[in-house]
Amino acid sequence: MIYQVYPRSFADADGDGTGDLAGVRARLPHLAELGVDALWFTPWYRSPQADGGYDVADYREIDPAFGTLADAEALIADALALGIRTIVDIVPNHISSQHSWFQEALAAAPGDPARERFWFHDGKGEDGAQIPTGWTSSFGGQTWTRTAAPDGAPGQWYLHMFTPEQPDLNWNHPDVAAEHEAVLRFWYDRGVAGVRIDSASMLAKDPELPEVGEDHGPGAHPHNDRDEVHDVYRRWRKIADSYEEPRLLVGEVWLADNDRFVRYLRDDEMHMAFNFDFMTRPWDAESLAASIRDTLDSHAGVSAPPSWVLSNHDVTRPVTRYGREDSSFSFAAKRFGTPTDLGLGARRARAAALLTAALPGVLYIYQGDELGLPEVEDFPEGVREDPMHFRSGGVDPGRDGCRVPLPWTAEGPTAGFNSGGAATWLPQPEGWGAYAAEAQADDPDSFLTLYRRAIRLRRSEPALRGDAFAWTDTEPGVLAFRRGEDLTCVVNFADAPAALPDHTEVLLASAPLDGVLLPSDTAVWLRT
Repeated sequence: MIYQVYPRSFADADGDGTGDLAGVRARLPHLAELGVDALWFTPWYRSPQADGGYDVADYREIDPAFGTLADAEALIADALALGIRTIVDIVPNHISSQHSWFQEALAAAPGDPARERFWFHDGKGEDGAQIPTGWTSSFGGQTWTRTAAPDGAPGQWYLHMFTPEQPDLNWNHPDVAAEHEAVLRFWYDRGVAGVRIDSASMLAKDPELPEVGEDHGPGAHPHNDRDEVHDVYRRWRKIADSYEEPRLLVGEVWLADNDRFVRYLRDDEMHMAFNFDFMTRPWDAESLAASIRDTLDSHAGVSAPPSWVLSNHDVTRPVTRYGREDSSFSFAAKRFGTPTDLGLGARRARAAALLTAALPGVLYIYQGDELGLPEVEDFPEGVREDPMHFRSGGVDPGRDGCRVPLPWTAEGPTAGFNSGGAATWLPQPEGWGAYAAEAQADDPDSFLTLYRRAIRLRRSEPALRGDAFAWTDTEPGVLAFRRGEDLTCVVNFADAPAALPDHTEVLLASAPLDGVLLPSDTAVWLRT
């Protein structure tokens, strides 16, 4: 099981209101007891934090808000001593506008080699005032920003598929490839077990800059999933495999086409990639079953294991999402004021936890989901930081709601996030301490207890450690499958209770059972 840590919001050891690496080190016993095999850290590098650390200014320095390189090395070592490996984020599509390369490029004249590491381009029209392309940013809005000459005259434009503070790199330039390969070795040499590759399909761009929508076949999109991007990961795989204990490559690959998706999972490329299709599906038996089938079928031809995850640092938390009339997720649909039933959402999120934990492959958990945290949606005016909110003109609530600092104790001004009581960088809502790890640890019916039991069974049950999987016949609205010879997972999505199959033992249930009936929005693991 791999646990995602968003360092800014995990635990604050120095009391300044921002999470840090020392805070994670202090909470390693919680993670070990949960049953974590590896920690994936979102970027902990020096960054202006224009996009939650995904605007990296220096890969070889830890951001001072989080600590030092020595702190990172100590954390990697302490975690490994507990049997927990470390995975770090690499963001190859872009860097921070404060990175030395980009500052050098801005100071250079058009045509200077310093600009060739990026996508600087003259604008269209006689005065160059029109943007080079109409490409749309992943955060909404245009993807080009115009520079200014030293005398203030308008200059060239540069490409940024996210925010203007995140200029895209030109992967046709040898410096870009060489630098990232050196960064991989830098962290692998410090004991990191693997890297998670952000926006992995977006690196390569068509130098002719055609508009999206013009004729292009598979692998020839102007700026996503181009065939030449695979050359990058083949080189990275050779580096990863060169270590005595081979290192891991995990891809963030958002692609609807499964055939294109699994190309990243060939034996000489990545070891696994995130399953966004499953994560974004609604709470519906037919829809989730289709996603599971597609996932298992697409992975059947590669050696990479499938992955299963319910949320991450970008996505509305399950407790909130599953309580909505539309329980699917899409960035385009996020809006203020969307009603939710948190009681219903919590019940479904507990069932979803058992569903994902019973599937063959690798389980990912985003920090706080094991506590059943809801999305925070009612921030005071002026505290939101996510650029998705601002680039939408304030229409999109953004991603801050799933990034609120964790509660560790039931009492205290920051629910144990820090000991000094300094205000957290994002405010915690009233009553946040009720979700605290401390408050749930000894409660047999808590989210935390459910997650601990499920992860413990994933380790101890031979059927859950293997790849065997077979659907079993069920009534409408019920999803059921067998793992191995004697373990069956049943999930009831229907409005009415469903009959349980014959069994000899109930291993774990997400809610109390009603005799031989499985209540609505409940999952169970049975010995059959």
